[in-house]
Amino acid sequence: MAEFVDRVVVYVKAGDGGNGCASIHREKYRPFGGPDGGNGGRGGDVIFEVDASTSTLLDYHRRPHRRAGNGRPGMGSHKDGARGEDLVLPVPNGTVVKDAKTGEVLVDLVGIGTRYVAARGGAGGLGNAALAGPKRKAPGFALLGEPGEEAELLLELKTVADVALVGFPNAGKSSLIASLSAARPKIADYPFTTLVPNLGVVTAGESVFTVADVPGLIPGASQGKGLGHDFLRHIERCSTIVHVLDCATMEPDRDPVSDFEVIEAELAAYGRLQDRPRMVVLNKVDVPEARELAEFVRPMFEERGLRVFAVSAVSREGLRPLAFAMAEMVEQARASRPPEEPTRQIIRPKPLGDPGFTVRQIGDNVFQVTGEKPERWIRQTDFGNDEAVGYLADRLERLGVDEALEKAGARPGAEVIIGPLEGGYVFDWHPSESGPPRVLGPRGTDSRIS
Repeated sequence: MAEFVDRVVVYVKAGDGGNGCASIHREKYRPFGGPDGGNGGRGGDVIFEVDASTSTLLDYHRRPHRRAGNGRPGMGSHKDGARGEDLVLPVPNGTVVKDAKTGEVLVDLVGIGTRYVAARGGAGGLGNAALAGPKRKAPGFALLGEPGEEAELLLELKTVADVALVGFPNAGKSSLIASLSAARPKIADYPFTTLVPNLGVVTAGESVFTVADVPGLIPGASQGKGLGHDFLRHIERCSTIVHVLDCATMEPDRDPVSDFEVIEAELAAYGRLQDRPRMVVLNKVDVPEARELAEFVRPMFEERGLRVFAVSAVSREGLRPLAFAMAEMVEQARASRPPEEPTRQIIRPKPLGDPGFTVRQIGDNVFQVTGEKPERWIRQTDFGNDEAVGYLADRLERLGVDEALEKAGARPGAEVIIGPLEGGYVFDWHPSESGPPRVLGPRGTDSRIS
């Protein structure tokens, strides 16, 4: 069974709003107590939160469907329904949230406690007490709760570490991180022993930093060969790249210099990593032949301006200078990093004169109305209640929909679709149905609705 998952698709559904209540106050000696229906509760939100104790997306791989609580319906005696419970989903630090269909990056979650509302709960419907007014003193209807938002999201984990150890499979990266820190990755004498990034915390003097043991890279990794894309993604956030080169390899056509050039070519082809400082670690110098090879190739790397360290993860030779050199580069990167600024809230007001809807003709005396308000009002309307339908007609008339339909050339009896062409609400438009009813009937009825 897999224990580490760094890419998963999740389906989230916010809670639906509770329906409003249509209720009339009843009390002895008060035959006309008036409306007292409460409002429905708002649906719960689905929220991603960076959690320090979460290191993998495995739980979402096993249970990809998540749903927040629904709002409770309103009740009589002016009692509002309870709000639906929010669903807070913990994710590792460095999780990127994308739209699963378009690939658009929605948010990059970095920093413990950072939150992102992935789906907002639906608003609760108003009860008849909130709908009462001079024209409708005792409404016989209430508004329905709105459905919560739904989303299909792609979660990608990019490891947050200061230093990335890169190199060919079986170069000794896992042994090195185990010797530098308290991390205990799986270590064995075969390629691709490490299939997931391992993180270790290293202390060098007063400096404390994290090191990521990135799974081995091979030629073609930048094109995805050998799960290259999955591995390279974890290097993006690191401020320093350390090449771990195997000086004791017995494979033909391989040596530290060629290994370095192959890995550098893959990093360059992947992109976004050119500005990271580099360091070279010549590993396994506890083997006599490897020590000789390390002394031979050291000048070649120093000529390129690279700092070189000959180490042995087994005998721990050279580890202390290496740790302090890593700490120095990490501190330099931290000092040059611009100070973090709080995320600014962007407010985009609607243009003046924007009616909030559009009307377009799609056929002979057939029109489509789209817009946030009309479509929202459709979802709130109980079409089994004639008075609620009449209230909807009044709202559309006040918004200017009737006037816009007349200007667009609509004739009485026109077929009007509010919302999308598939799944929208269809009705026959008659201008005489707008405006308050001429004769008030029993609650729940409207004389304009046949």
